[in-house]
Amino acid sequence: MARNIFKGLGIALVTPFKADGDVDYDALKRLLDYQIKNGADFLCILATTGETPTLTADEKKRIKDLVIERVGGKLPILMGCGGNNTAAVVEELKTGDFSGIDGVLSVCPFYNKPSQEGLYQHFKTIAAATKLPVVLYNVPGRTGVNMTAQTTVRLANDCPNIVAIKEAAGSLEQVDEIIKNKPAAFDVISGDDALTFPMVACGAVGVISVIGNALPKEFSRMLRLEMKGEFESARKIHHKFTDLFNLLFVDGNPAGVKAMLHEMGMIENVLRLPLVPTRLTTMQRISECLKFRM
Repeated sequence: MARNIFKGLGIALVTPFKADGDVDYDALKRLLDYQIKNGADFLCILATTGETPTLTADEKKRIKDLVIERVGGKLPILMGCGGNNTAAVVEELKTGDFSGIDGVLSVCPFYNKPSQEGLYQHFKTIAAATKLPVVLYNVPGRTGVNMTAQTTVRLANDCPNIVAIKEAAGSLEQVDEIIKNKPAAFDVISGDDALTFPMVACGAVGVISVIGNALPKEFSRMLRLEMKGEFESARKIHHKFTDLFNLLFVDGNPAGVKAMLHEMGMIENVLRLPLVPTRLTTMQRISECLKFRM
């Protein structure tokens, strides 16, 4: 079985846009440099937080190539490759250019709400279509279907290149069930910033983080302390983040973190429809919370 290299602080990278809506590649370079210098352990690109459904094929390719060039092998790169048409995902995996990519993140099929057997067959087929490590992504709040712990463990046992799951069902009981029954080489990664502290306490190996776009140094410090067993120090940092966790998603993702990055002077506060920037009242609260910066 392949080993999971996606551990510690992973960044669910945003896609910066200019005021006219074009991709801001200069801002993306700045953001990548910021992550490399401030504690990120790996990057997750072209996924939900990157507003990937609104990107053209040319934009996706240019973003991928820019990230690979800018990172220069310093950090592993996990790239989103999923959907609710199994055959289309398989075709992308077989014909797409994945050079420079270290693994793929594949979300549970959305909208068509498959059964557990459908989820199993979907991911088994995807895993067979690539030699790259595959990280499953369970986020029922977005997809409308929850992949159970039993299905996750079944896939982990049956598919050697399925190495981890980004778990964002919001259930610590489900996380614990996966960790209790999984094969040794398979890992659980938090998909929820607010639950990262308790998930790591349960045995998760890290997080694919939204807030890490803005505060990688602080969030990675919490993770490193907790993974060394310094729970009290880590818990204090976790509690400092609590208000920001709530503000991140009150107006949707990535509206909150883009507002934070804008306040920090990193990017323009621009999203592509159907997403819109966070409300002014939320923006003001984010600005207040950012003043502490730990």
